[in-house]
Amino acid sequence: MRRALPARKEYILRGLDSTRGTHGRLIVIEGIDGAGKSTLQRGLAESLRARGRTVLCTKEPTDGPLGQRIRALARDGRGSVSPEEELALFHEDRRQHVQEVVRPALERGEVVIQDRSFHSTVAYQGERGLDRAELWAKSLEIAPLPDLLLVVDLPAEVALERIRKNRAGADDFEQLDGLRRIRSTFLGFPGALVLDGTLPPETLLDAAEAALRPVISEP
Repeated sequence: MRRALPARKEYILRGLDSTRGTHGRLIVIEGIDGAGKSTLQRGLAESLRARGRTVLCTKEPTDGPLGQRIRALARDGRGSVSPEEELALFHEDRRQHVQEVVRPALERGEVVIQDRSFHSTVAYQGERGLDRAELWAKSLEIAPLPDLLLVVDLPAEVALERIRKNRAGADDFEQLDGLRRIRSTFLGFPGALVLDGTLPPETLLDAAEAALRPVISEP
């Protein structure tokens, strides 16, 4: 039997410790493909910069060699690697990203807005059969919990329509039943603030900005 993810209270308490000793804030945007995460990331960054905050936008997988290899596997098929081998690539890509990009930016007092983090690993690699609780525990050894986790939610049917409209070919995970299960995992993450991805982009941005206010003070 697979173990459950940690309770909401535990998540929040550990999350408060995640950036202790820094003045920066880590905002993570999650959700299934096609939900509009990248558009929301750009909108939040523009809004915060207009208010005088220094913002770093980043993503996982990264654009480094390991991240590019992960994307190639998603594009060309995962038959050449086991779930465990692919997971090792995610972990090492994330470890480098946190050490070289995320933590230094937080220590400089910047707002880091990240498109995907280890929550996606839990959701997607869990769909490949790995234990989600173990994925969660291992991820916390590598990456900090965000100060705010935004999950842009979208029905799987709508997401799949957007994916097929915007690009040819589908990832292994981009099948309806799989997307439904992955969506359910995202919705179950403790501490997540769920946003309606069917809203117009400007309305979605307004909702996300309202969620940011208690987390990010004026400079």
